[in-house]
Amino acid sequence: MIRQQVLTIAGSDSGGGAGIQADLKTFQELGVFGTSVLTAVTAQNTRGVHGVEAVSPELVTQQLDAIGSDFMIAACKTGMLFDAAHIEVVADGVRRHTFNRLVVDPVMIAKGGASLLQDSAVQALKTSLLPLATVVTPNVPEAEVLTGMTIRTFEDRIEAAERMLAYGVRAVILKGGHLDGATADDLVMTVSEAFLLSAPRIQTSDTHGTGCTFSAALTAELAKGYSILEATVTAKRFIQSAITHGLDIGAGHGPTNHWAYATHGEAGVTLESITTNHR
Repeated sequence: MIRQQVLTIAGSDSGGGAGIQADLKTFQELGVFGTSVLTAVTAQNTRGVHGVEAVSPELVTQQLDAIGSDFMIAACKTGMLFDAAHIEVVADGVRRHTFNRLVVDPVMIAKGGASLLQDSAVQALKTSLLPLATVVTPNVPEAEVLTGMTIRTFEDRIEAAERMLAYGVRAVILKGGHLDGATADDLVMTVSEAFLLSAPRIQTSDTHGTGCTFSAALTAELAKGYSILEATVTAKRFIQSAITHGLDIGAGHGPTNHWAYATHGEAGVTLESITTNHR
C-alpha cells in the first residue's frame, strides 16, 4: 500500500506535545508518511518554554533540499518559523520544490505565553509565505496580529478572514478556541463560501499542541486528496477527540491524546454553511 508523503517544517518540542513531535504523531495516526525540516529547538515541557535556539537558515535550506530531491511531498505544513530569515528560506524552498497544498499554522505564542515568533517576522509571513498557502489556521490572537485588528464579535471574525484572504491564501480557518461560549466554533472561509465548524467546548488543561495537531491532521487529509472542507472536518474531529480524551501528563498544560481518534472514535462536530457579505 502506497502512503502519501507529507512534510512538517517546524520547531522541536522536547515535551513531545507540540511542534515536530505532535505533527509526526498525527501523520502516523492518519496513515501518511511524515518527513520533517527542523527550524528551532526548544527546551520545553508542560509548564512552559525554558529555552529556544534556532537552526541556521542555511541548514534549514539543506533540509528542504534533501527532502525535495528525494520525496514526493503531497502536502506540507509550517509551524514555528522563528524569524524573517527562516520564513524567507522556507518560502524559497516551497517554491523551488513546488510543494503544493501548503498549510500555514502561524505559530506565534506557546501555550504558556512564551513568544515563538519575532515581531519582525510577521511582515515576512504575510508577504512571502501566505501567498503560497492553501490554508492558514490562526487562532484569535494570531489572527489579530496578522490583521492588525481586535477580534471580539462574529463580524470581526468575518472581517479578519477577509483580510487574510487578501494576502493570497486560498482558505482561512480562524479557530475559536480562545473565544467564550459552550462550543468551540471555527470559521472556515474561502473567497466563495463560508462555514462554521462547531464542537462542544471541553474544560481541560490538556490542550498543549492543539494548533500543531489540528494543522497536521489537515495536512494529512489534504495529502490524501480530500477537499479543503472535507480535510477540515476530519481535522476538527481528530483534535476534538484528542482533547476530549486527555492523557493527564505533566503539571502544566498537558498534551492532547494523539491516538484518541483511532481508539475512541469521532467526537461530535457539526458543520453549518453561513452567509456573509464578503462575496
